[in-house]
Amino acid sequence: MTQAKSATRNPASSLPGPEDITRTVLPNGLTVLMRANFNSPSVVIGGHLACGSLFDSDEKLGLADFTALGLMRGTEQRNFQQLFDALESAGANLAFSAGTHTTGFTGRSLAEDLPLLLGLLADVLRHPIFPSDEIERLRAQILTSLAQRAQDTAAMASLTFDQLVFDGHPYARPDEGWPETIQAIQQAELAEFHHRAYGPRGMVLALVGALEPQAAVEQVTQVLGDWNNPAQLDAPDLPPLDPLKKTVTRKLKIAGKSQADIVIGSTGPTRKAPDYLAAALGNSALGQFGLGGRIGDVVREKSGLAYYAYSSLNAGIGPGSWEVSAGVNPGNVQKAHDLICQEIANFVEKGISPEELADSQSNFVGRLPLSLESNAGVANALLHIERYDLGLDYYRRYPDLVRAVTSEDVLAVTRKYLHSDKLAIAVAGP
Repeated sequence: MTQAKSATRNPASSLPGPEDITRTVLPNGLTVLMRANFNSPSVVIGGHLACGSLFDSDEKLGLADFTALGLMRGTEQRNFQQLFDALESAGANLAFSAGTHTTGFTGRSLAEDLPLLLGLLADVLRHPIFPSDEIERLRAQILTSLAQRAQDTAAMASLTFDQLVFDGHPYARPDEGWPETIQAIQQAELAEFHHRAYGPRGMVLALVGALEPQAAVEQVTQVLGDWNNPAQLDAPDLPPLDPLKKTVTRKLKIAGKSQADIVIGSTGPTRKAPDYLAAALGNSALGQFGLGGRIGDVVREKSGLAYYAYSSLNAGIGPGSWEVSAGVNPGNVQKAHDLICQEIANFVEKGISPEELADSQSNFVGRLPLSLESNAGVANALLHIERYDLGLDYYRRYPDLVRAVTSEDVLAVTRKYLHSDKLAIAVAGP
């Protein structure tokens, strides 16, 4: 195995860095990240496996998520009730969910109960049996959730926006699937998906809490170090995404609703893109800072047209999205639409002011320590730097990286991705 420097008992308030993050790669391909925090008696675990809805066919969309949710329904050693009794007896928790690229998990326990938590994690990852009675109960729950999604104007506007901006790309599909695809999935297909997609290669596990790093790595090695799956498939490659060539609009009617939701935007940078931070700072000024940046000020505060209005930058492994969302009275859809599009055009033309940039930079730098105050926040940070190859010293460099962004950088990235004549516009409501 390969191992980075051992961690020391640094104060929990210090930013994680190379000298207090232990990174170990086990021979089977599992990467373990550990940072000690003896100011808390607990330990948080988080991580992911290299399988998600990219493996799903259109006909069985939702299979990856269905499988992830089914892991805790029973194993070769424990049934559904025994799994949860074991967690409850220790005041611990463990949960799974699947996204596009990965199946993720989170857990928490007292440091003394970490062997129990890791043992349960290994058991459900390696030996799930997907019992038919439990799987049918789970199917009913998923179908109920999808029925609720279909009546949620914000969720459906977001889903419709993804279909427009990622047309022909896997990102256009909802990871949870559709009612008809969930109905079509057979119990045996969950076990088959687990057999071909789950394995230690590409898996990442982060631990943060009251434990010496070497002891944590040894505990992980005991339960997962001998796990191998020769049948484990590599994730399919992402196809290229054709950018929008003109503005496209789609309206989804949901009867009986008193609110309409609008999503307007375009593609955005990947998380690894050199101009990501410039886009993030630009997005802060456009629709995040204070009461919603420029978008919130124009659409909500001054015009009173929206219950909420903000922008968001969503960036990951593949192409991201840069979008503005608003919830409005159905009678105000056109007015809100016009104001949002005009504000996007103004932002692209004039860029960010020095004051807006300075405020956003101070906000980004100032909130970083707050996001790392908890064990869960640090675990998420460790997973973030591992997933996007940012380096163990990323959070030490982060303030300087943020302050190095100029107004010209923000204007350039804004004009690269936001084009007022090439937007995806989705509306869901009555």
